[in-house]
Amino acid sequence: MRPWRQRLDGARRLTHHPPMLIYKIFRADEYAAFASAGRSDGAPVDLQDGYIHASTATQVEGTARKHFAGEAGLMLLALDADTLTPLKWEVSRGGEEFPHLYRALTTADVVWSRPLPLVDGRHDFTGLL
Repeated sequence: MRPWRQRLDGARRLTHHPPMLIYKIFRADEYAAFASAGRSDGAPVDLQDGYIHASTATQVEGTARKHFAGEAGLMLLALDADTLTPLKWEVSRGGEEFPHLYRALTTADVVWSRPLPLVDGRHDFTGLL
């Protein structure tokens, strides 16, 4: 039996789908403040725009290149999109829809967090997504 399936009774099965993860990148000081406080209203750009910017797995590398090029000490946070409310998908860079969280991010929202290594001047997502 696959790990996301749970047997209910002899005849029925309830299928559990893996969560749809979205990603938030924090600088070291932003992450430290978040971890200490247990919540964050986001980075300066999030505060300016009124929501927390996030990216899908296909968008996050472009986000790192565009907004964090060459920056060391970043943390990548994975968030379960299905549990985040109010989460809105809104058109942004290149006409793509990006997830925007319209409330503070809490440590309870984080599925996992890991350092985002900088290798030869580029962020290495190997094994993270």
